[in-house]
Amino acid sequence: MKKRLAILFLAILSFAGCSKITQLTDTITNPSARERYARDYNGDELLFGQWQTAYDAALSDSIEVGLPYIESGAFKQNTATAYSYVLKMKEGEIIEAAVELDSVGRRVFIDIYKISAATPKKVEESKMGQTAVSHSVDESGNYKVIIQPEIAASAHFNIVLSKSPLYGFPVAGKGNSAIQSFWGFERDGGKRKHEGVDIFAKKGTPVVAVSDGIISDTGDRGLGGKQVWERVDNFRYAIYYAHLNEINATPGMRVKKGDTLGFVGNTGNAKGGPPHLHFGIYKYGAVDPLPFIYTTKTPNATKLNGFSKQFKNVVLGIAGAAANLRQQPSTSSPTIGTIQKNEKATLLGEHGDWLHIRTSRGTQAFLHKSVAKAI
Repeated sequence: MKKRLAILFLAILSFAGCSKITQLTDTITNPSARERYARDYNGDELLFGQWQTAYDAALSDSIEVGLPYIESGAFKQNTATAYSYVLKMKEGEIIEAAVELDSVGRRVFIDIYKISAATPKKVEESKMGQTAVSHSVDESGNYKVIIQPEIAASAHFNIVLSKSPLYGFPVAGKGNSAIQSFWGFERDGGKRKHEGVDIFAKKGTPVVAVSDGIISDTGDRGLGGKQVWERVDNFRYAIYYAHLNEINATPGMRVKKGDTLGFVGNTGNAKGGPPHLHFGIYKYGAVDPLPFIYTTKTPNATKLNGFSKQFKNVVLGIAGAAANLRQQPSTSSPTIGTIQKNEKATLLGEHGDWLHIRTSRGTQAFLHKSVAKAI
């Protein structure tokens, strides 16, 4: 459909200048920043081919990182590369990818893919001038972030990958530590599973809306006792707040994130027990609500001063006869090969005691600093 519209408008405006036609086409097709850059590039074709090849290789790389993850390094003017990371994500989390640069005006392109059995599907991409993107995960699984600087870029960088919850926390003044009963715990001697999380707080502590939405139902009934139901994200999710001591909402009410819906109690089958909020999320059925509200702190990135003094050179070797290459920056991570004594590798960045490298065979991996040496 987009192609047909583009052809039609181009025919109508054939008398217009090329720049106007390009602007019109972009309005219709909405190309990514990377696609616009590639289209408008008129420099060295060899460099462009290497740049594109590096991106294609990143699509098939399989190094994994846990979040949060920070990598520091330097883009080298004479080295075409693309950085790729596989992330294991859960529904209800937000992927956040950002690149900090010490050079003004340098362009960097960020793409996020959902990995499936078939071809990876792009789900997010940076716009022109952006150095950060985010993506709300609506399906648990593996995702890949690819980061690539413009051709011949030269700049020190911090790559910061992190995650945040889709929703706010449902009990005022509380956080992760107040969650003491989790999804899947056995109930009634194993007859049923816990379909939510329990958040403990003093009776009367405000229970607040985790997102803007509409109150679809309230009542005092069943296992949940005094309860409030909220519909959010265009009715995609139903949010369940249960065991309330008091209800402070009515059906049909529009609420904003942070509005008080009720107060922590122990009604329903929690009677006689410690006051807490049972918090649940329903889609087609119940889903684990923890990723939707659990916060993960991202440490501060290091100052943009380039590689450590030990590894000023971009070319590395190893100190011993051979060394293991890891899929993740951890000694407990699976090995994805070895590097031999006389084999050279390209240093891409540093993460703590680990080096992110590309071998002479084109494979990206992690190598421990203790076994590496500068060449």
